[in-house]
Amino acid sequence: MNKEGKEVTKSRFYKIGMGFLIISLLTWIIPVIAPFTPLSAATKAGVITGAIVFAEVMFWAGALLVGKEVAAKYKSYLNPKNWRKEKG
Repeated sequence: MNKEGKEVTKSRFYKIGMGFLIISLLTWIIPVIAPFTPLSAATKAGVITGAIVFAEVMFWAGALLVGKEVAAKYKSYLNPKNWRKEKG
């Protein structure tokens, strides 16, 4: 809530951008699962490559919509180097 007691609403572009970031994160599951499927090696390679490209496109599209500060914060949460750091 802001000072006047009104709720601050997020813009439509912000919500779409956050959706893109979440879809990007979920798409990274496909390259992990694909090697264990009964597909041919060529198909697996295509699916993995396509998923990685799609995930990156979705991430950067979402980053453009939400702003670089939010995208940088989101990306730092996903960096394993930052998982053990103490906050504060």
